[in-house]
Amino acid sequence: MSVVLVDAGGTNIGSVRYALQRLGVDAALTADAAAIRAADKVILPGVGAAGPGMARLRELGLVELMRSLTQPVLGVCLGMQLLCERSEEGDVACLGVIPGTVRRLAEQPGLRVPHMGWNRLRPCREHALLAGLDGQGWAYFVHSYAVPTSEHALATTDYGGEFASVIARGNFHGMQFHPERSATVGARLLQNFLEL
Repeated sequence: MSVVLVDAGGTNIGSVRYALQRLGVDAALTADAAAIRAADKVILPGVGAAGPGMARLRELGLVELMRSLTQPVLGVCLGMQLLCERSEEGDVACLGVIPGTVRRLAEQPGLRVPHMGWNRLRPCREHALLAGLDGQGWAYFVHSYAVPTSEHALATTDYGGEFASVIARGNFHGMQFHPERSATVGARLLQNFLEL
């Protein structure tokens, strides 16, 4: 099985790659369109802001390619947000493969933004990506923007309001948290993605 990490400038690429190595998969880091198109699985990691993330994909000539992929694709953290139509973070047009606009988390007393730390994943429908998740899984988050819940949410998380923490539409999947830093739950979810 060939797995590629899209080199879109995310600072979490090294840790995602190491997490995959722990699962026995050596994922190539690439911005080469032919390599991405030929891979069995494609992962779009990302940390940072939507504007620079989309600018990097445009600069590499990968926007239309990413939209046209038919194999399983996983967006991680910012990578998940880039799968949506738009982001309020700079009012940026994103890849548009999953409907919805990414919104800033609401500031509330006692809740800091960015949301940093462990929080619960609440599955809301069955999907192979969530296999083995018992409804009590905890994952590690670092983000200020989130995807609202919708029919495409597989799991939600509550942080001053509910947001989608795992999404899927067709062959496109996303995890708002960092599976590479989410211990056994993150490893299980990455393994589930590799088995799709």
